[in-house]
Amino acid sequence: MEFTGAGRLEVRITPLDVGKRVSIRRLADSPAEGAMFNDTVGVLTSWDKGVLVITRRTGESVRIPESSLVAGKVVPAAPARRRGPAADFAELARVTARAWQPVESEALGEWVLRASSGFTRRANSVLPLGDPGLELDTALDRVRTWYAERSLPAYIQAATGAAGTQEVLCAELESRGWTREVTADVRIGGLAHIADLDADTERVALARSLDELGRGWLLRYQRSGEVGPQVLQVLGSGPSVWFAAVPGAGEVPAAIGRCVVDGRWAGFMAVEVDPAYRRQGLATAVMTALARRALDEGASAACLQVEAGNEGADALYTGMGFTTHHRYHHYRAAG
Repeated sequence: MEFTGAGRLEVRITPLDVGKRVSIRRLADSPAEGAMFNDTVGVLTSWDKGVLVITRRTGESVRIPESSLVAGKVVPAAPARRRGPAADFAELARVTARAWQPVESEALGEWVLRASSGFTRRANSVLPLGDPGLELDTALDRVRTWYAERSLPAYIQAATGAAGTQEVLCAELESRGWTREVTADVRIGGLAHIADLDADTERVALARSLDELGRGWLLRYQRSGEVGPQVLQVLGSGPSVWFAAVPGAGEVPAAIGRCVVDGRWAGFMAVEVDPAYRRQGLATAVMTALARRALDEGASAACLQVEAGNEGADALYTGMGFTTHHRYHHYRAAG
């Protein structure tokens, strides 16, 4: 908070600061219940008709009456220094997109429209990485039309929580009735730490293609449902793709995983364990085996995406040294 020479708090933000990261203090809604003030930090995504909207790192939007402001200032856009590899949002967004390539795509300015017959939201949503080259409402109309032509719902994947993320776009989508359906954390960590874990990797089979591991891998992969050609195309996409499997009692593996090596990055995904085999270290074994292979290919940093609220995965990845870099959200068009 800012103080004047007399020691009083001061509001040093205006509507011209929309789009900037701010820290504000306001009068509490119910001061009788405790603190007199509430503090909020996030991106100022709108200031209209006496109401400020602040979008937090989590993607949550907070509406604050201008009349309740006690103090406020612009704060640095860069987040606090984190453990692990240095990375910016634009780099990570492109790396994670290349690891999950759609069957078809089309550019709309600096937005990418992606479709894969409905297999995963990541491969069936818009990736906005800049200006769509059109006024926003016109661009959104084009998005809805493009997906309707493919009999798919219109989704936009937008991020919050780091320098250069898209809090303003998130607020604009919500104001137009788009609904946030899924939120995921993008986590990063050092690859060598994962490769050095004490894990039983001898049982882990690695392969370049799913054909080498058999159809059981897809049966373990819960998201695939009925396997069509789009599933194999999306899963097989990426600069350098590796699949992992730990044999189970029958055709279906006890555990599986996927890793895409892209320059210095190794992206982990589709790590799943049969409930009957959990708490035996199989997820760690799969991750460690894939990490060692990625190190052999010259990677040094690791990234992954996990849906918010998945406590088991959070505990596993935190123990491996992963920290949250930013969050992304899938917004679905109204109707």
